[in-house]
Amino acid sequence: MPTTPRELTADQLRRLCSPDEMAFQSTAELELLDDIIGQERATRAIEFGLDIPYYGYNIFALGPSGAGKTTTITQYLERKAATLTIPNDWAYVNDFERPDEPKALRLPPGGGARLRDRFDRLLDELEDLLPKAFEGENYDQHRKEMVQELDERRQQIVEQMETVAREQGFVIVETPMGLLFAPMIDGKAASREQFEQLPEDQRNALEAAEPALREQMERTLREVRAINDEVASRLQHLDREIAAATLGPGFDELKAQYAEWDDIITYLEDVRQHIARHVDRFKSQADDGELPADGPAALLLRPPESLFDNYQINVVVDHQQEHGAPVVVETNPTYYNLVGRIEHEAEFGALITDSSMIKGGSLLRANGGFLVVDARALLRQPLAFEALKRSLRHQQVKIEELSEQLSVVATTSLSPRPIPLDVKVILIGDPYTYYLLYAYDDEFQKLFKVRADFASEMDWSLENTVKIARFIRTRSAEEGLRAFDLSGVAKVVEHAGRLVEDQRKLTTRFAHVADVIREADYWAGKAGHELVTGADVEKAIDERRYRSGQVEERVREAIVDGTIMIDVDGEVVGQVNGLAVLMLGDHMFGKPSRITAKTYLGQAGVVNIEREARLSGKIHDKGMLIISGYLGGRYAQNKPLSLTATITFEQSYDGIEGDSASSTEVYALLSALSDLPIKQGIAVTGSVNQNGEIQAIGGATAKVEGFFDICKEKGLTGQQGVIIPEANVNTLMLREDVVQAVADGRFHIYPVRTVDEGIAILTGVTAGERGEDGKFPEETVNRLVDRGLRRLAKRLKNFGRPPKQKDDEEEAGEDADDDSTEDDTPEPPAEPGLPGDHPDGPTDEPELPANDPEPPVETEE
Repeated sequence: MPTTPRELTADQLRRLCSPDEMAFQSTAELELLDDIIGQERATRAIEFGLDIPYYGYNIFALGPSGAGKTTTITQYLERKAATLTIPNDWAYVNDFERPDEPKALRLPPGGGARLRDRFDRLLDELEDLLPKAFEGENYDQHRKEMVQELDERRQQIVEQMETVAREQGFVIVETPMGLLFAPMIDGKAASREQFEQLPEDQRNALEAAEPALREQMERTLREVRAINDEVASRLQHLDREIAAATLGPGFDELKAQYAEWDDIITYLEDVRQHIARHVDRFKSQADDGELPADGPAALLLRPPESLFDNYQINVVVDHQQEHGAPVVVETNPTYYNLVGRIEHEAEFGALITDSSMIKGGSLLRANGGFLVVDARALLRQPLAFEALKRSLRHQQVKIEELSEQLSVVATTSLSPRPIPLDVKVILIGDPYTYYLLYAYDDEFQKLFKVRADFASEMDWSLENTVKIARFIRTRSAEEGLRAFDLSGVAKVVEHAGRLVEDQRKLTTRFAHVADVIREADYWAGKAGHELVTGADVEKAIDERRYRSGQVEERVREAIVDGTIMIDVDGEVVGQVNGLAVLMLGDHMFGKPSRITAKTYLGQAGVVNIEREARLSGKIHDKGMLIISGYLGGRYAQNKPLSLTATITFEQSYDGIEGDSASSTEVYALLSALSDLPIKQGIAVTGSVNQNGEIQAIGGATAKVEGFFDICKEKGLTGQQGVIIPEANVNTLMLREDVVQAVADGRFHIYPVRTVDEGIAILTGVTAGERGEDGKFPEETVNRLVDRGLRRLAKRLKNFGRPPKQKDDEEEAGEDADDDSTEDDTPEPPAEPGLPGDHPDGPTDEPELPANDPEPPVETEE
């Protein structure tokens, strides 16, 4: 008789959180949570990465979605940043020597905007003061006196030249080609005809005197040009003195305020000198005429821009609102959002730009602090990751047009000077992205040396239970939710354990926990509760399951009405209910599947129909090969394993993956070989190794609940249950209705360690162990399986022999002991072409005509 199988008690099916363990009555009594829960490893990695000052120690935070990586890291960084100093502001200004390469200007921390505004006011003042400085009576009088003095000198020189010319008989004539000498007759310039009528000696004398006069004229003109240059120089010097007197007070005041900032002092001096050198531009902006006040022309003319716009300070990084180091979370990490961009403005059909149109990106905003970026979002953007790596590698940010990198034709544009970069970058992503980057990107290994690995679960301890209660308190305070009483906290903790399917662990994916907290608050409001109770939490969980459970319900209906064939009572040979898990979005449920096995003569071994139909995955195929290894090691030590067995998931039309049904397939195969029926009210899950040991699987909770729901719909008989691996006992977090059914004896859960334990439960027959004589005990499963395999081997061996000899040997083989050597001596190899040489070779069966039906196939196909 088989021994009574071990069953799990109700207490072993679900871990409960006892409210008695908690020393408070509601979460309103607790302090807000200010640290990270269950992420000690990740926290230490983040602290290390942020503190170490060396090159390349940026951080990649990896972990499952919903673990709160971004929120957790951001909150941690904000606390860290508050203890650090505010970094420098940065601006771009015009370089007057190289206008296409704007200069980067280092500014005081948080003072960039103040300097810009103060400088803009100064420029506005100068825009008004400079023209007025050149419109005063003193300036005009001084200028007139200077011009008059120089004009008198110039006139005196010209008069002297005219006197010399007259003495020589010439007058000076002004023509379009310049000043010329003409002979003088009667005090006037003579014409060509008059000159020809002069006596020859007089003409010769005039012609001889002309070269000397021309030399004198050239000397005189040089003196005049020198006087003109002197006039321009003195006037320019006068203008510069006036400009310097006008500019001095404002610029001197600014320079005094920023005396410790060499970049600012240098730029202010450059601006002052540039204005002084080009003071003519600023003397009066109305010299070109006034614009019409109204009329159609006013709509077509663009108002003039200020000549002082060229000197504006373009602040690209402003920390005025910061209270520590910046923390920037870049949610859309495009190339331009990361590095910055150079904007353009359309003007008369052309795109123009200047230093005031340079915009900084998140790298510059985070300079001196921390930048958080989603890795997957970053990799989806063209050239964004390359730009980030380039900036980190060279420790500077250079703003460039993306079009310049992609264009074949070079175009003229700005090329701003790079800004030094000192930032810690934290990439957030999943493990798969991290491993791909680490394997295929050498620069990634050098730039992101710190791995912060976020765990998906933590220990179920009293300390962590209280932290979850404080997490509830924090969510309630931040989102205006109701406080939770002890029963509500207990249900949330139990749900956190159910999410990881482990009685020893709690989930750290608090995004999912927070959803339940919010929804429980909603249902508490519907019920009129002041505090959120355990019933409200259960209502929230049940409603979530109902909203997502339409497909599960349709599958269950198909099984109950017989569309999908699943038996939950009776006994059948070679047929077992296996359990699979379906994951649809955020909803996972268990689904039973009928697994059948058939054995017959042949040498193909165990044939996986799903594999032949290309519906199985690699892991499932591996499980089938392990089954063959188990059968050979268990039953083929004294005889060949000569059989063909087909195994399949009935009514399965999609792909199958995983090895959690391999033990189920073994049970179906053993049943077919031993001809022992299997109880259909017991479903099975668990993988098997070649030693016949049952190994842990995933989704045990969902699988048990899925089969329970089917049995409940069809009617619980008290004989139904599920066989699970012993290793999965601690992973059960079953619903309370399943636990109650087990407590009432209406449903059973059997943990097993070996195939022998499982087959004994399914058949009600002891599996049996080999004795010292090498035999399995009579009337045991293994004895019957061994006998069935021996029978198949004998029949295959005798295939094609004379009927009398075949019947005698088969009868002798079936009656012989399992370890008998009778008929086990191998025969010499058959000659080629003889019957029995190959399952597909010639036989002694008569050949049928082509139109006759085929005889029953006994060989491997």
